[in-house]
Amino acid sequence: MKTYSVKEAYVTLQGEGAQTGRAAVFLRFSGCNLWSGLEKDRAGAICNFCDTDFVGTDGVNGGKFKGAGALAAHVKSVWMKDGPEGGQPYVICTGGEPLLQLDEEAIAALHAAGFEVGVETNGTILAPPGLDWICVSPKANAPLKQASGNELKLVYPQTEPEAQPSCFEHMQFEHFFLQPKDDTGQAENIAATAAYCMKYPKWRLSLQTHKLIGLP
Repeated sequence: MKTYSVKEAYVTLQGEGAQTGRAAVFLRFSGCNLWSGLEKDRAGAICNFCDTDFVGTDGVNGGKFKGAGALAAHVKSVWMKDGPEGGQPYVICTGGEPLLQLDEEAIAALHAAGFEVGVETNGTILAPPGLDWICVSPKANAPLKQASGNELKLVYPQTEPEAQPSCFEHMQFEHFFLQPKDDTGQAENIAATAAYCMKYPKWRLSLQTHKLIGLP
């Protein structure tokens, strides 16, 4: 029986992209295939601008769960404790890279527990069937295998030629978002992202509103 390693699980409002403002359980799986999560490895990582702690299982409501049923039961308990009354329960599977662990069995168990199931992935692994929402955030120098879904969310600007917005416009997504890179040049990144969206209206601006208002 498969064991799922979860860094943390908590209820908050989605802060980014097309589902901004929707209540959800953020189910953060441990591990990533583009960075170890350790600062000593950041400079040499394929993705070296990640702002998330996905190492281990020691976060809020984190742990190891033996079997998809146990994982789904845990997610449901988090929603029942802190989620809103009424409405469609929603879980966002994120990471790290959630598709290293998220599989058809877990998706089915989460559906059986009453959840819509979304994923936020770097796109280097094909998504299993059954997901209700697929958000892909491609990274430079990483092979993009999941080239379709509900939204593509690109961190901007990236200097590499293969990470430019024009490289992704032909792909099969409903929504195309540019999200300013969150680093020491954030003000300049926001201005550059806004200017690009003004010039190329296929792209819409996505801000990390949860950070702006102090949500987890």
